[in-house]
Amino acid sequence: MNLRLPAAERRTAILTVARREFAEKGFHVTSMDDIAEAGGVTKPVLYQHFESKRALYLALIDELASAMLETIGKATANAPDGRAQTERGIIAYFEWMATNRDAFVVLFGSGSRNDEEFASTVRNVERLVADAIAPLIDAGLDREHQRRLAYALVGMSEGVSRYLIASGENFDPALVGSQLANFAWAGLRGVEPQSAQSRNTHPR
Repeated sequence: MNLRLPAAERRTAILTVARREFAEKGFHVTSMDDIAEAGGVTKPVLYQHFESKRALYLALIDELASAMLETIGKATANAPDGRAQTERGIIAYFEWMATNRDAFVVLFGSGSRNDEEFASTVRNVERLVADAIAPLIDAGLDREHQRRLAYALVGMSEGVSRYLIASGENFDPALVGSQLANFAWAGLRGVEPQSAQSRNTHPR
């Protein structure tokens, strides 16, 4: 790493190195010494930017989450309707995951799940994704019903991603995204508002 880089660029370079190290070894095994050595800097340089390994990890989660949300947001911005937005959003998610597998491991791997502070941050990421998806579910549903279904879509996509990473399978993000979007949209078409469900469950 070039120590003459402006501070902002050096911080970004450190985060890139840290992402690789944390994804490969996990949070607890990776040390600041490991990150400094991999980045070609001294520990004092690291501590100029991050006061601790935990602060570095939290900053990395925020950075990766922002990049993922920005990717999804750009993909859905000009879609003509809810179905197209849903499909483009899911495809964008898998394209991001396919080219940033180590980022996915940092965000959604066991290291982030087994620590309550990290897990809380990741849950907030999932909430932001669900908040972005919920308005696309235009099926005459109330807001809370939309949010529950949005979380279901988030969980489905994350579950498939875990499988793909664990298997080491090479895959076409557009194909996988389209398959899940078609599956999701077929299910959403059959969703009834709560009032209709009540009428069907309790006939007069």
